Amino acid sequence: MGQNDLLKGLRDITGESQVKVDEPMSIHTTFRIGGTADYFVMPSSISELQSVLHLLKKSDIEYYVIGNGSNLLVSDKGYDGVIIHLFKNMSAMRIEGNKVYVQAGALLSKVAVQAGRKGLTGMEFASGIPGTIGGALVMNAGAYGGEMKDVVRLVQVMCEDGSFREYTGAEMEFGYRTSRVLHEKSVALEAVLELTPGDPTAIQNRMEELKEARITKQPLNYASAGSTFKRPEGYFAGKLIQDAGLSGFSVGDAQVSEKHCGFVINRGEATAADVADLIRKVQEQVYEKFQVKLEPEVRMLGF
Repeated sequence: MGQNDLLKGLRDITGESQVKVDEPMSIHTTFRIGGTADYFVMPSSISELQSVLHLLKKSDIEYYVIGNGSNLLVSDKGYDGVIIHLFKNMSAMRIEGNKVYVQAGALLSKVAVQAGRKGLTGMEFASGIPGTIGGALVMNAGAYGGEMKDVVRLVQVMCEDGSFREYTGAEMEFGYRTSRVLHEKSVALEAVLELTPGDPTAIQNRMEELKEARITKQPLNYASAGSTFKRPEGYFAGKLIQDAGLSGFSVGDAQVSEKHCGFVINRGEATAADVADLIRKVQEQVYEKFQVKLEPEVRMLGF
């Protein structure tokens, strides 16, 4: 399939304004880094997404699904293929009793706040995570002692062949920063979250506490992808990096945050190559000093 045919096919499915060509990924990642994606598609419904996946599979074209780009480093040369953006176009949410029915594009923080207003507790941990529900399901997002596996009851996914499946929370095989969706390369579409009735004021207070903790401990005034490394068993990544003497260590404008060594930040003009080089050097130094292998939590695309 030629490029013009692909572009026409994508636009026929989603509408002309929902497909962009040579889209800079720096505006779609919290790192504010990345070259251009050949095509950038924003489906507005599950049926449009299904048609897009069918077209790409038939044409044998690479694709990658993103939400808010909060855990993603895109290479400076960009991405040869199609980025599928599941965000505001697919972010519907409703609350019935103690259950939240929500689409993959909804922001975690928004879901947590809305649930709290309805007197539902259990999502406070997610109130400051910048990702979407879809990304959170794929990675079993967590913070401050809570994680998605605690609240997920049902997930609808679309498999690579365009078919649908429903998994219970147990069937999602949630682990530390992993899930069945990640291994199967399927796309999380919607979830049912089950929360617990609570006092809206107490819930709000807890969210404020966590917000204060984040402001105090994390470098929120710089672009980053959150925690750069997974927590190695028996250790804390940030502590290992600090003990290796790497606080403030930088490559170009990429730097190990002096406020929290678990974060690599973009001081303004960092390239993806700077960040990748910094990550590699941190891994080498930590391994040399402590024989502990740090594994990036950040997903790397186009490298």
